[in-house]
Amino acid sequence: MREIHVSKIRDAVKEMCMSSNYNLGVDVINALKKAKELEESPVGKDILENLIKNAEIAKNDKVPMCQDTGMAVIFVEIGQDVKLIGGNITDAINEGVRQGYKEGYLRKSVVKDPLIRKNTGDNTPAIIYYDIVAGDRVKITVAPKGFGSENMSRTKMLKPSDGIKGVEDFVIKTVSEAGPNPCPPIVVGVGIGGTLDKAVYMAKKALLRPVGEHNKLEHIRKMEENLLKKINDLGIGPQGLGGRTTALAVNIEVFATHIAGLPVAVNINCHASRHEERII
Repeated sequence: MREIHVSKIRDAVKEMCMSSNYNLGVDVINALKKAKELEESPVGKDILENLIKNAEIAKNDKVPMCQDTGMAVIFVEIGQDVKLIGGNITDAINEGVRQGYKEGYLRKSVVKDPLIRKNTGDNTPAIIYYDIVAGDRVKITVAPKGFGSENMSRTKMLKPSDGIKGVEDFVIKTVSEAGPNPCPPIVVGVGIGGTLDKAVYMAKKALLRPVGEHNKLEHIRKMEENLLKKINDLGIGPQGLGGRTTALAVNIEVFATHIAGLPVAVNINCHASRHEERII
């Protein structure tokens, strides 16, 4: 049994909250560069160039790449051979978020009550998902989620008879209705199966997959490729000003479901598809 003091988790979360807001992943940068070369719209090409420059400035100057530094969404995989010591892990994670957003001068965007709307002042509490896995390590993924894109996400309980076409139609409709609001080019996460909540969770987690990496299931990979083409054929383009680059990727995750249902969820990320991970 390996012991891990929760202060290590706190410190890792603190660093990742700042770093993930300053550093856009290499996979996203490369996708933006490729899109710029393929983009036919002069305005779209110029926007993509500015997004690449913006990411470079954020990295070099250690400033947020977007004014919306997001709500901290954190995925934690805990090895079953780990014993956490020194306090409560949830408290440690929230303390890491609190310190990271304060020291990094990141915008505090969380309100304590969804109706009363009083800001908590430190961007806590975080959204935390725990998973018990094999091994003696703790893997933490921090994904700041801006709400320009989050607000454009949707879920629907389809009938099994709707099949692949029904799923694809729903995804296309969601992206089409979102238009310029999620700051395209976007990354589209899709969850299919399970229950209502499981589908939404999978759609969120699908956004963590590197841009350009497909689902290992052949029929799902084909769906991802087909949906990406259809979405880019919509012509929404970079920042909604027209062009062939509306999305950089469509990432789909699936899970077993009930014979009577076909849950589908779509979670959209803006071009600042931010996330970072650490293993302790």
